[in-house]
Formats: sequence, C-alpha cells, structure tokens
Amino acid sequence: MKLKFLKALLALPLVLVAGSAWAQEEVGGGTLYGDLSYVTQDMLSRAAGDGNNFLHTNGNYQQTRYYPSRQINTDNVGKLRPAWIFQTEIVDTMETTPIVVNGVMYVTTAFNHVYALDARTGAQIWHHKHDMGPITTYCCGPNNRGVAVTGDKVFMGTLDAKLVALDAKTGKQVWETEIADPELGYSETMAPTVVNDMVLIGTNGGEYGIRGFVKAFDTETGELKWTFHTTAEDSTGVWATHDATGRDMLRDIEAEKAALAEQGDPYETLGGGVWQNPAVDLETNRVYFVVGNPSPDLDGALRPGDNLYTDSLVAVDLNTGEYVCHFQYIAHDVWDLDAVSPPIITTVKDADGNDVKGVLHGGKTGHVYVHKADDCSLIRFSEAMVPQENMWTLPTADGARMLPGANGGVEWSPMAIDPTQRLSYAINLHQPMTYTVSSTPYPEGKLWLGGSFDVIPDEEQWGNVTAVDYDTGKIRWKVRTAEPMIGGVLATAGGLVFTGEGNGLFKAYDSTSGAELWRFQAGAGVNAPPSSYTVDGTQYIVVAAGGNAQLNYKRGNNIIAFALAD
Repeated sequence: MKLKFLKALLALPLVLVAGSAWAQEEVGGGTLYGDLSYVTQDMLSRAAGDGNNFLHTNGNYQQTRYYPSRQINTDNVGKLRPAWIFQTEIVDTMETTPIVVNGVMYVTTAFNHVYALDARTGAQIWHHKHDMGPITTYCCGPNNRGVAVTGDKVFMGTLDAKLVALDAKTGKQVWETEIADPELGYSETMAPTVVNDMVLIGTNGGEYGIRGFVKAFDTETGELKWTFHTTAEDSTGVWATHDATGRDMLRDIEAEKAALAEQGDPYETLGGGVWQNPAVDLETNRVYFVVGNPSPDLDGALRPGDNLYTDSLVAVDLNTGEYVCHFQYIAHDVWDLDAVSPPIITTVKDADGNDVKGVLHGGKTGHVYVHKADDCSLIRFSEAMVPQENMWTLPTADGARMLPGANGGVEWSPMAIDPTQRLSYAINLHQPMTYTVSSTPYPEGKLWLGGSFDVIPDEEQWGNVTAVDYDTGKIRWKVRTAEPMIGGVLATAGGLVFTGEGNGLFKAYDSTSGAELWRFQAGAGVNAPPSSYTVDGTQYIVVAAGGNAQLNYKRGNNIIAFALAD
C-alpha cells in the first residue's frame, strides 16, 4: 500500500490493509516475503547498532530501547503517516513489541497468537495459534509481550506456562516444554530472551503463592539448562527497616522474628515473579533482572523477614544461573510496589563523577534507580516522578491511603534512554489508592492478595512522560497526560521519544525538551512498547493498539506502521 493512497484514507479512524480474513486454523498462507535469514548470535550481539532490524524486545541486550536511525527526526516527524495497518484475529489487550528481522515482523496477541508479517506492507505471511491447555491462571490480563528469535526459530511463552519454539518460515511448532505447573499459579506473559543457544524466561504468578524463578532452556531441544529461584531458601535477609531511599518502612521486627520462629521460612510460596526481560552483559557474562512482589501481596504477617529476593535487582551468571549480587529496594513489601520495569545497562557517573558501567531501573515508587553493575550497589535515585504521600503507611483492616498506588510510578512499562544526552525516559501512573489487609491462608494456586488495593474513585488520576538525567537524578522535563500511562517508550537517534496513551493517542516528543511534535489517534489504547526498523531505505515506527486489561483501556486489534509521507 503506497503512502499516496493512504493519504486519501486518513479521514478514517482505522484502515484495514491486511487482516484477519487471511488467518487459517493453525498456520495459514505461504511465504510472501522471501526467506528469513538465519539470525546469528553476532546479529543479536550487535543489535544496538543495527539500523535495519529490531531483534530484541527492548532493542538490544542492554535494553536501551534506543534506535540508531535518524531518517525520522525532529524536523520531519510531523509528516509521519500510517504506511499500513494489520488487524489481528484477537480484539483484546495488547502489550507486544514487534520484532523485525530482514523485512519480516513477528507480533503476538492476547491468548498466544503469533503472526509473521511483511514489514513493508503488513501482509500476513503466517499465523500460529497456541493450543492452550485446560488450566490458565494469570494476573492482570491474558497478555503476551512478544517473541524472541534466533537461528531459524521463534520462541514464545504461554499463559499455560509453556515455552514453544516455532519454525520462523512457516510458523509450525518445532518443540514445546513445560516451564512450570499452571495449576499452582504459574503463567507466562513476558517475552523470552535468547543468547548463546539459550532461551531465558522468568515467570508470572507473584500473586498466587508461587516460587519465582528465571530459567534457561536449550534453543534446539527445549532442555532445561539452569534455574535461579527468586525466593532464597533463607529469605530473611538483614531485617532492613528502611527502603532504598532511607525512609522508615514502619516494620515491627520483633513481631516478625517471633512469627519466623513459629511459622518457618515462607520461601516456597513467597512469590517473586519476573515480569520482564533481563539485560544481558556479554562482557562480564552476567544477566540482570528485577523481581516482583512477595506473596501474599499485602499481608506481611504470613511472610516474616526481608523476603529475598523480591522487589530487587538481581544479577546471575549467564552460563550457570549462579547468584552474583542483588539490591533490594523494598524489604518485606506490603504495598505491591514491586520491581517490574526491565533494567537497562549503560554508562553512568558514579558518586565521584567517574564513568562506570551502570544498571538503571524505573520503580513503581516513581524513582529511577542507578546502580553500579559490578556489585549491584545503589549509586543514586532520581527525584520522584509522581506524588509520594504517607510513605510507608501500613495497610489496615479499614484501608489506609498511600501514594504511589499499587500500579506505580513506573509499572511494567519499559523505559528508554538516549545515551548521547544521558537521559532516561519513563512513563508513570498517578492513581491514589487505599490498602486494606485481610489475612487468608495459602490457597494452593489461587489469587492470594492478602487484602486489596483500591483506586479512590473521587480522586483525580493521571500520568506523565518524564526525562531523568541519570548522572544526577534530576528531572530534565515532564509532560502530564490525561490518563495513567502504561505501555512503553522508544527513543531514536532522530531526537525523538515515542509513546502511547490509553485514550488512543500515539505521540512523538522532542527528546531534549519534551515538546510534543506529532500525534495520531489509533482508535484504541496504545499500551504497548513501540519499535522501529528500516526496509528498502525507509524507516518505520510500529506499535500495537489493542488497549489494556489492567487499566481497562479501550480494546482493539491493530498493528500500525508509520513512515514519512512523500
């Protein structure tokens, strides 16, 4: 579909160029755009400088979400128009990151459908539907965040806690392996990561009394290579009384120690899900990831101690999964302010002003945390990007108000950075909530919140896009949005930041000033991370517009690719 023809259609809210009518029962259609080139480890390792493809969920192993092409830039972004729109079979929440390999795009939907598309036209190449098992237990919507690619295979985690490998040319299943037992509350919504012939994947289920983990599987056979459990067998820790920023968390340490003596260590049902991709450092052979909340979420009486390694940044050895280091943001979290947004590896200033390898994480607390990569220690934390009130008021039987609410700050939404400006870009939520505690015993694979966190209906909710100087922790700019933000961010060498909103708006901002330079109304919530790629000399920006189950934003089924008008 040519841009000239699309110009005539722009008055319509949505344009169907290629769609679900092409879908078949399992895998349909022939290869419409050549053959997939074999994806080598070298390609994956060099992805940060690849101005053609988008090979990783977050752009590269460092997870910078910084695309190196500048064809679309601050001078011409106003000419950005839809190049094509593809409609999937599933009209539901969408959090997929489009992966692009040599002109072929891979996207996923809720309930584990995978599509291969011609990245130039949006034409469908194949469509795979996962044969879902009878048990699916998942939190926060039937999402899937995308695939990983290596060799001639495409990998996806599923709601019924499987890892599947598909043939990249045909979409046919090559192998399937069970990651964990879905009857116990395990599920998969995160995209896998592939490195050195291994598929890395964590687990959801922190709200179900699971024992969290990150696992590595062989890319050829699906054989399990190693497991790192995110809840330590001795999970008590150091009995920390203050959070990462030095504020008192109002813990009753003596009562917790008495409960530990009576109940024992709760590590087997302690939660600790891993929601998002790890960052991979091939120089040091380390993997960095963040770990979610303890279980039950709000009832700390049943889980005395610091609850290691929940609410933490963790580093493990890439080859063995052995522990290297960690930093815990919130010990014994009873507010569901877990660590979920994926970490970023980049060069940062240490406390003495020297350049060191660092790791960034955007927290639900509303801070960007900056760590030393060698030992996981905290260098600094940013100014708060959202209001913080009554921290750390404990949940009560009648309900206690505290900000941020349980959705953040920064939810699972990936940040982006611009390493040339030393800025990180985060999207945030402001949702005032009350926290209510209600103790219930372990329910064996059922939802186990230990109370509730409830949005206060008569208080205003909103969001923002915020740029933080990670060398100082200072906020460079902030733009308020009408609704709480959830999705993701893409920064480009063209001086742009792209992100979407639940009201259907997809926007481009000047990455230096925060000035809005372009917007498009997609007709459904744009609550997925954008990607960029270049085919035949044309740069595209692509994003899913399917809404969001967690915040109940308008559902849709569109993958929209944009390019500059002639």
